[in-house]
Amino acid sequence: MGLRTKIGVAIAGTAALVSVVIGVLVHHQTVRAQFDAAVGQIGDRLQTAVQDHAAGVDANNTLVDPPDLPRPLAEAVRGGQWAVYLDRDSRGAPWMWAASQQGGDVIALRRPYDDEVATVRELDQVLWVAGGLGTALACVAGLFVATRLGRRLTTSADTAQRIADGDLTARLPLHGKDEITKLTTAVNTMADALSARLQAEREVTANIAHELRTPVAGMVTAAGLLPPGRPSELVRDSARRLRELVDDVIEVARLDVAAERVETEVRPLGALVRRAVAAVAGHGSDVDGVTVTVLRDADVETEPRRVERILANLVTNALRHGAAPVTVEVESGVVRVRDSGPGFPEATLAGGPQRFRTGQRDTGLGLGLTIACGQARVLGARLRFANPSGGGALAVLDLRSAVRE
Repeated sequence: MGLRTKIGVAIAGTAALVSVVIGVLVHHQTVRAQFDAAVGQIGDRLQTAVQDHAAGVDANNTLVDPPDLPRPLAEAVRGGQWAVYLDRDSRGAPWMWAASQQGGDVIALRRPYDDEVATVRELDQVLWVAGGLGTALACVAGLFVATRLGRRLTTSADTAQRIADGDLTARLPLHGKDEITKLTTAVNTMADALSARLQAEREVTANIAHELRTPVAGMVTAAGLLPPGRPSELVRDSARRLRELVDDVIEVARLDVAAERVETEVRPLGALVRRAVAAVAGHGSDVDGVTVTVLRDADVETEPRRVERILANLVTNALRHGAAPVTVEVESGVVRVRDSGPGFPEATLAGGPQRFRTGQRDTGLGLGLTIACGQARVLGARLRFANPSGGGALAVLDLRSAVRE
């Protein structure tokens, strides 16, 4: 049950309860007032009838020792006090009796009580109709208020989700002075603080990477001048790896920039996949265990460099943190990269890859999958990670939105 439904039900239930309570109070108060008025009226008439009987004059409506006097009333007047009793005749019609004892006789009067009963019945009908209309209006008002509150809360939740997904430009409009407005202000303040912190992180990351690029390039050049041998090869590999890492850090910093240009071309997706795998081989990685299968090719309108970068990172991650054989399947606009390793960590499946953390036993900064996700986001594609039931890790790049017939 949603919040707006709960608020509407609460308001409608409260209105119905108030209507019932007011109706019961009005009903009992009216019954009591009518009874008191009838008792006062018949009491005055009984007093006059007793006085007339004592004088030897009985009116036509005066009953002396009536045989049908209700037993509770007869027992009540034995002590010399007068009493009133409501009774019904054989047809069910209501009558009010009043009796008093005079000497050895019982003087009684009775009058029909159906007018009062009819009045109460009509009042009850009016109370039911008024209560129903009031409850219906309260339901409408409650749904209106709940809908407005629910819409504002939904907008706040959607905006907070957009901020969590990386849209740091999302903000909520401010209006009113209620608690929801305070929540809106808190969300906007949180977005401003988060944006400022991320901007500072981008600047520091980019500055450090740029400062490292020149000495790393010199290190790579110097390593190439070393004499052949195993030590020289280790130095060259480490220098190359350090240069790739610096380039990755710079690319991550650039991905955080919102307005990044995308230059699209129409290319066969199968050819892009093969170029990406070949690029991995060109970097010296072992691709003997990588198999590319094109089940159904498709032309996609996208930026080839970014697509190749995504696929190269996925294949490299599968070889480095997974295990061969690695299969790459192309089906229409979907590319699936699956390895035979232990699978993705639970943290990656739950919240996506985190920069500077792999969650694996192997060493690394976790930038490869981060860059792949960032490039996919720039292209408007979807990149999903899963651990299939048969084992291994599965990364799925969905480019169906870019497929051109």
